Amino acid sequence: MNSLESLLKKAAEVLQQSNSVLDYDEVAAFVGSILKRADTFIAMVGRCGSPLYVFDERALLERAAQFAAAFKETLGDIRIFYAVKSNNHPVLVGSLVRSGLGLDVSSGQELELALGCNCSDIIFSGPGKTEKELLLAAGHSDSVTVLMDSFGELDRLEKAAVEMQTRINAGVRLTTDERGLWRKFGIPLSSLDSFMQKAAGCSHVLLGGLQFHTSWNLDPGQQVKFIARLGEALQNLGQNRRELLKFIDIGGGYWPPQGEWLQWAGTPKGRLHQALLNSASPSTEHYKLPSSSITTFAERIGTAIQRHVAPYVDCRFYAEPGRWLCNDAMHILLTVVDKKAEDLVITDGGTNIIGWERFETDYFPVINLSRPSKSEHKCFILGSLCTPHDVWGYGYFGKGIEPGDLLLIPNQGAYTYSLRQEFIKPLPEVVALDSAG
Repeated sequence: MNSLESLLKKAAEVLQQSNSVLDYDEVAAFVGSILKRADTFIAMVGRCGSPLYVFDERALLERAAQFAAAFKETLGDIRIFYAVKSNNHPVLVGSLVRSGLGLDVSSGQELELALGCNCSDIIFSGPGKTEKELLLAAGHSDSVTVLMDSFGELDRLEKAAVEMQTRINAGVRLTTDERGLWRKFGIPLSSLDSFMQKAAGCSHVLLGGLQFHTSWNLDPGQQVKFIARLGEALQNLGQNRRELLKFIDIGGGYWPPQGEWLQWAGTPKGRLHQALLNSASPSTEHYKLPSSSITTFAERIGTAIQRHVAPYVDCRFYAEPGRWLCNDAMHILLTVVDKKAEDLVITDGGTNIIGWERFETDYFPVINLSRPSKSEHKCFILGSLCTPHDVWGYGYFGKGIEPGDLLLIPNQGAYTYSLRQEFIKPLPEVVALDSAG
């Protein structure tokens, strides 16, 4: 079979797949919960103008408490580190620190933010840490544990610790996929023994833990699979090596319980359609990839650890949730400034607010707070940037839409604020939602 025939066969297979349609009643119920606070959001714009980021601290802390309760039920003494990259707003980060969480940072810039929030329990992960970043970590060795990413980084961290005349706690990241781009992260499991042997010769780096991370986890399958592999590696590791391990970091990547909501273009069929025809049209039909509850994540991961890890290592466990904690903790408010047709309006905020063309594929309801309704209508909801990819949605919930109407895009707390861009239009300010609102 030649390459063209192979592609056509795969395209035919995609067209035969069924997509799980998002239940309209589920969305309408969610919209109804937002509309209960419509007056609060409208008053905020009256005071502060538009567009706005709205920070919901109560939602953030509720998520943190739910996550902690679920994993403490199955893993006991677990330490939670919020992944700062998912939303790096200082007020949000500081709120989690005050609630007792540690922080997971991936750069010197994020490390400085964590230190500025008076966090005393920080893990520094990520590949390619520079000499300057490692010196900063070593200079705060009382607060920072470095999760090393390579043999070379072990050498550089030892050098930094010697220069700062300190000893620093550290772990090593294990790559969960030795193929392709994911090889960028960590070392292979097969290299763990030799890495620990080399670390034993570094008198200023105290290797005491392991970390792994899988992303975009709609269910715990990937994590459970790697924990089984980790158990095999620990079984083959010498007892003297295993006794050095004081923590195992199970990473993050937990998908929020709402699941992943998609536009047509975000489904396999839709992506194929877009590639062939390069067209879009307003639609009120949406799709869903369901996700497991955090209780299910905790139960299955806890069971896997008891089966595969606990027989060999007695240690504490760390977790690095990001998206799961902050997804619901920030919303975006926009105002309609122009109605060019019944099915096309322009808002005062562009998608530089979120930093990427998210809503061409991802679906979040656009809610007209000025004309509230739990019925959705087809319409291009577009921003004011000079690009056709400036899309907020292909429909809105409301009784019509006109210039001056206030729109809300809910649950934009994860990987939006931290990806925002200074592009064409200024960025909004962040305003905290009154905890009583």
